[in-house]
Amino acid sequence: MSTSYIPSNKKQRVMLDITPESTGWKYLSFSVRDHKDGEAFEETREGQETAIIPLTGSGTFVINGTEYNLSRDSVFTEMPQVLYVTPGDKISLVAGGTLVFAIGSAPAEGVYPTRLFEPQEMRSEIRGGGAAFRQVNHILAAPLPAERLILFEVYVPRGSWSGWAPHCHDGKDGSPYLEETYYFKLQPDNGFWMHRNWRDGEFNDVMSGQDGDCAIVPEGYHSSVCCPGSHMYFLNFLAGDLLHEKRSTPPCYHSDFTWIEDDWEKDAWDLPIVTKPK
Repeated sequence: MSTSYIPSNKKQRVMLDITPESTGWKYLSFSVRDHKDGEAFEETREGQETAIIPLTGSGTFVINGTEYNLSRDSVFTEMPQVLYVTPGDKISLVAGGTLVFAIGSAPAEGVYPTRLFEPQEMRSEIRGGGAAFRQVNHILAAPLPAERLILFEVYVPRGSWSGWAPHCHDGKDGSPYLEETYYFKLQPDNGFWMHRNWRDGEFNDVMSGQDGDCAIVPEGYHSSVCCPGSHMYFLNFLAGDLLHEKRSTPPCYHSDFTWIEDDWEKDAWDLPIVTKPK
């Protein structure tokens, strides 16, 4: 089994828990938690900036005496609020119904204060075309301020690809160094996704997962695709060597595949391609 595939434990409060210790990388921590009404969550992350994203449900966090009410019907129906927490601030979940939320952290010095980002502040764009048509929401990416953390939410129509042309950000081929997690949701949720990490002549790591599972990108070029029966959402957390406004630095794209960006319909097939002789 791929070491970059992390299955979800949907029966546990902590459904996913990814750390530098579990991955062997340097910066990024990411987890998904499911809290029922009245279940406490309290944490202080010294030396770490933190971002909290509601996935479904509602809850109230208290930080430095200020209440932050987070809610979301579904990742497929609305954009999120993002609660950014500066290093050392105590995080307490104190009220609300069931809340499933993602929480991730990276080393930081505490330059930016705790605050709530609203959807109106976030950039949304449509990328690609053809079989790689998708929506990318920049939910905590430059110019929104953070020290290391970069967050995206991506929506991919059924049977389509994301991350095309394949790209890397592992410090090789002139790329920046960024660690990355992919948290996948599917609609309907009985489908599957596939993800590939690779570098030509070095390694080829292909994995498949279900709704709620995760893929990590420790190195290499990578792309993802969803099965024809389900639409795909994924949440990206990234952190690495890029700081502050330099978090907008793009990855490196695989030169064998960038030609399609000039014309997504070039050489597209119109079936049938071959026919039997008359």
